Amino acid sequence: MKIAVAATAPFGADVLQRLAATYEITCVLTLSDAPSGRGRKLAPPPAKEAAERLGIPVLQPEALEPGLELDASTMVAVAYGRLVPESLLAERLWLNVHPSLLPRWRGAAPVERALMAGDEETGVTIIELVKELDAGPIAAQRALAIEPDDDAGDVYAKAATIAVELLADVLGDPDRVYRPQSDEGVTYADKITAGDRVLDLSRPPGELVDRVRALSPHIGARARMQDRDVTVWRARVAEDGSFQPLEVQPQGGRRMEYAAWLRGLR
Repeated sequence: MKIAVAATAPFGADVLQRLAATYEITCVLTLSDAPSGRGRKLAPPPAKEAAERLGIPVLQPEALEPGLELDASTMVAVAYGRLVPESLLAERLWLNVHPSLLPRWRGAAPVERALMAGDEETGVTIIELVKELDAGPIAAQRALAIEPDDDAGDVYAKAATIAVELLADVLGDPDRVYRPQSDEGVTYADKITAGDRVLDLSRPPGELVDRVRALSPHIGARARMQDRDVTVWRARVAEDGSFQPLEVQPQGGRRMEYAAWLRGLR
């Protein structure tokens, strides 16, 4: 079976690689290369890098317009990062892989927002794309537990495995019935901002740990400790109930155990 894939972010790249083991992927639609790192040099999106390793053609149009040469009747969108106009949706079936239990956490950062909220469960939902954000009818859905030590990377990895399994069911069943999403329980997962990265150390320790988990290993939570700016990558609630960093990265330095960083300050 031939499909096309629209993907940009690491989660999309992961699902793309897994799909390529089973399906003929005609092309990958992704966003343009963007400035990255301290030097702000142009860097390809993770999904483009994965596609090139797999030998799959890549399309990076500046604007989405009808008539894209995709050579497939079905497009699978996963962490693509751009709203698709109705004119394109009308040309073929667009499926979307969303790592949440829709209608909870529609939007750009469903895994991160679930962790920040202290959710103990999330999931993967396959929907048909419609004009409204993540509001399309559901083709398949499965829950997954969020373990106490899971960070965003762990949850995304679990979601990628489930996504490919659900897509196999949906793609293999052309007569599948899609059910409308409920109007109840709708929440939105806004894009992560610079303000979301700041740890307010006056907040409850459990809330701080959840924020660290949500932003690891790909974004990082920032804090002011020992009169220095650090990024906190791992943390826990200590036995005395306090917030305890476990792994930090000083500004301009490398990641290290928090205890080792403290020793280096003496």
